Amino acid sequence: MTSRIVAERQVIPSASLPPVTGRTRIYGILADPIYHVKTPEVMNALFKTHGIDGVLVPFHVKPDGLTALVDGLRRMENFGGFIATVPHKTDMLALCDEITDAARHIGAVNCVRREPDGRMVGAMLDGIGFVEALRAAGVDPHGMSVYLAGAGGASSAIAFALADAGVRHITIANRTSERAKALTDRLQSAYPALTVATDAADLEDHDLVVNGTSLGMRLEDEPPLDLERLHRAQLVADAIMEPAMTPLLAAAEAKGCRIFKGRPMLESQIVLMAQHMGALA
Repeated sequence: MTSRIVAERQVIPSASLPPVTGRTRIYGILADPIYHVKTPEVMNALFKTHGIDGVLVPFHVKPDGLTALVDGLRRMENFGGFIATVPHKTDMLALCDEITDAARHIGAVNCVRREPDGRMVGAMLDGIGFVEALRAAGVDPHGMSVYLAGAGGASSAIAFALADAGVRHITIANRTSERAKALTDRLQSAYPALTVATDAADLEDHDLVVNGTSLGMRLEDEPPLDLERLHRAQLVADAIMEPAMTPLLAAAEAKGCRIFKGRPMLESQIVLMAQHMGALA
């Protein structure tokens, strides 16, 4: 699977939108806000490369409209599925008719397939995409100590994928300590050999620092962690796609850290998303 993902990433970069006809299968991405998403251009390039008569379009939906939208999509016969991103990943759990074991474990959904009868089947692929992107860049997370900012859907997916990849320790730093503790409890239950912590102040003694929150999408956002405590021995990653160079990554690069942008994470999971939605075999 890894070799296929790497191969796909080499053909994704830029392709014009495929023609849309009455036979075209429709897919979507649900977000609030929506301006920052890069998925449409990447997925549509993949469709064109594989000769798939499909198109993925952005749907801007606020949380209070999510249930109504999903209910409407159930009735859309030429609709194949959608990707859910901030802030809808956790809410999608209750709106799906079926979810994968990984999604249930993580507590969030980011990719949904619409079955011919209108049933919605959810999966969570964020974490797998993140780990595969690291490996494609020559980074093996096995044995690393990880500091992860956030305890929401994306952070939970990344945490479980890193645990599955064999990291030795994960510190979950979240503004709501109860959510951080709930995530570490789930992690330790699934991976007894993994050591976990919730001390947000403990930043220096980690090999990999990851922002799994949405902080950094806007210039006025507060930093997701204490930027002054980063040091050059660390690899610093951000799951945010836009802007590509977030304030966290800029600060880390200025300190001599190796940085890892959000776009490769999307490119690594895009094939998995297309497969889950039934667009790609």
